[in-house]
Amino acid sequence: MPIADSDGTSIYYERHGSGPAILFVHGSGGHHAAWWQQVAALRDEFTVVTVDLRGFGKSDSSMPEFDGQDFPGDVVAVLDAEDLTDAMLVGQSIGSVAALRAGLLRPERVGSVVLGHSLGGISHPELKELAAADRAEAVKLPVIDRLLTKRFQQERADLTFLFQQMGTFNVAKMADLRNLDTNGPSLEDIEASGVKVAFLAGEKDAVLSVKTVTRAHELTPGSHLEIVPDAPHSMYWETPAQYNAAVAHLRRTLTAQKEAA
Repeated sequence: MPIADSDGTSIYYERHGSGPAILFVHGSGGHHAAWWQQVAALRDEFTVVTVDLRGFGKSDSSMPEFDGQDFPGDVVAVLDAEDLTDAMLVGQSIGSVAALRAGLLRPERVGSVVLGHSLGGISHPELKELAAADRAEAVKLPVIDRLLTKRFQQERADLTFLFQQMGTFNVAKMADLRNLDTNGPSLEDIEASGVKVAFLAGEKDAVLSVKTVTRAHELTPGSHLEIVPDAPHSMYWETPAQYNAAVAHLRRTLTAQKEAA
């Protein structure tokens, strides 16, 4: 099985398909297998790479504590191990923070970063205020209602159960990822890197509002914005067809832009 060395820590990852590279970075309840609906749909056109951050899935989880500041290095280790260039990193929720930082660490390997349901930890006072207001509303809901719609929970009790079970394979928890957001990159840092940024959000995201994501797009020079109708925070799981179409569109669009430049 493929293992990357992240400063002495073993990082598990998988590579499927061929073509322009897409590397998925999971959120706090995920791991490489959470992307099963994306791998199957995208591997015929793209190289699809999935990774387990330290403390998650099959990666090393033996350390006594986890530091979110180490997660970007885990992504970089996979990029280097597979010698990827012009990769598009796709983060889910707080995984987007790790994805953006990894992209800024290796702009020679990363052409673009898709911030899924996240502002990527961008350091900006207005965005911080907007995100905090969204979070204050989100915490009023049960965790599962923040991530999946009630309709989906009722109609697909099987997939809702599997979704909840995914996190039981992880040692690291949400609290271990929170400090990843500390000292995030500025808009100037992103622009100077040359890495393209796209914001991908669901219309029914109960964690981060469309209004907040749209404002982040407006403030980020050259960024792209994809809003998926009727999709929740975990749309990769609940509405995979729409999510996969949005990811594929961004990969084709951003690749074409670079080739034309």
